[in-house]
Amino acid sequence: MSDDFTSEIFDLTTGSQEAAIDITDRCAAFLTRAARGRDGLLNVFVPHATAGIAVIETGAGSDTDLLAQLRELLPADDRWHHRHGTPGHGRDHVLPAFVAPHATLPVLGGQLALGTWQSVVFVDTNVDNPQRQVRLSFLG
Repeated sequence: MSDDFTSEIFDLTTGSQEAAIDITDRCAAFLTRAARGRDGLLNVFVPHATAGIAVIETGAGSDTDLLAQLRELLPADDRWHHRHGTPGHGRDHVLPAFVAPHATLPVLGGQLALGTWQSVVFVDTNVDNPQRQVRLSFLG
């Protein structure tokens, strides 16, 4: 692996309910080790078919609003062809079409170049699988 590319995976437990979890601090800690003050790109990737990454405001209700809107857009009922797991689990497999399983973010001087109210958020509607992973990769 060259000095220009570093990658690592961290584990995340989401629990038994839908979740929008702020992982901005985990991304920043990784960049402290990986970027070492350099400019580049951070790629955040979820290797799961039922979760995604969003860049949104947290703490003021936007994370709760996102989950509420996903429940309206993708109801947990019997309309889904994909039917294993919890009733309505098929919607979880459609989620990544709306909340992509990745985000690529600018890094300036070794730090995320996010807007004032932006956070990196792991979004998970799948209550059947609370054990998740996130891959962080820095390209300098």
